[in-house]
Amino acid sequence: MRFSIAIPQLDYDRFDAEGLRDYLVRAEELGFEGGWVLEQIIGEAPLLAPLELLAYCAACTERLRLGVAVLVTSLHDPLQLASSVTAVDRLSHGRLDVGVGTGGGFRRFTAFGVEKSTYISYFTEGLELMKAAWSDEPRITFHGRFRDVDDLPIQPKPVQRPHPPIWFGGLAPEALARAVRHGDSFLGAGSSTTEAFAGAVTVVRRELDEQRKDAAHFTIGKRVYLMVDDDAARARERVLAGLRRIYGRMPGVEDVPVSGTPDDVARGLQEVIDAGAQYLLLNPVGVDVPENREQMERLAAEVIPRLG
Repeated sequence: MRFSIAIPQLDYDRFDAEGLRDYLVRAEELGFEGGWVLEQIIGEAPLLAPLELLAYCAACTERLRLGVAVLVTSLHDPLQLASSVTAVDRLSHGRLDVGVGTGGGFRRFTAFGVEKSTYISYFTEGLELMKAAWSDEPRITFHGRFRDVDDLPIQPKPVQRPHPPIWFGGLAPEALARAVRHGDSFLGAGSSTTEAFAGAVTVVRRELDEQRKDAAHFTIGKRVYLMVDDDAARARERVLAGLRRIYGRMPGVEDVPVSGTPDDVARGLQEVIDAGAQYLLLNPVGVDVPENREQMERLAAEVIPRLG
């Protein structure tokens, strides 16, 4: 099993630069493979923008891989987003993982000048254009439905070739087929239940077989929202409060987290592993860096050693 940890992203009053630096250094010391953020452009939670935060994290770390899951790329200009991804990959000397997703039909597409009726096509074409921008070609030509590019110079290129690993989100069968077709890995959303994730894994594995992709080189992972506390009831209260900070009153969010004593959390995570996860993104939902640091320490010392 491979384990990563969420990077604290909430910024209420004053950015805790020293606390975040210490958190990232400690994550490396504890042996976590990566640190991940998420994207929420519109929302009440004061979440720092993901790629900009990862650029800061790159300067605070040496080994930790840096990931974002997921960028709703249908809400971004492809060439501008490709440039930002390249910058973070170069600043981190090739340690970036990029999660992408269409965002689903509930997004406020009109706020971004995107037509709801064509957002999936816009997403797919945009990803193709980004891959072209990251290619070895010093100048690119691309003719699509939404973009028309002729002999455009694009420099610099990402350190990782042919581009940083692309992780896909999604639950619908069409989205999972797209993940296998265009991506390198799949990361189940933290806002999905273990049961829903198990269903997605079945579809992903079927698509890998049907599309004749090498399953050994396609990682299946999941973000898990959680909270460890010696008092199981208090852990439940803390994790739900944390999820409300991120998602507000989103229906069904109370069904997704894992919480309780170290034994409780280990059992919940083992269920995710048994459902097919090869990679766990552990996501404490504390209000600030110190609370998340305390959770990270407990996960490393009391939960991960219990997992089979």
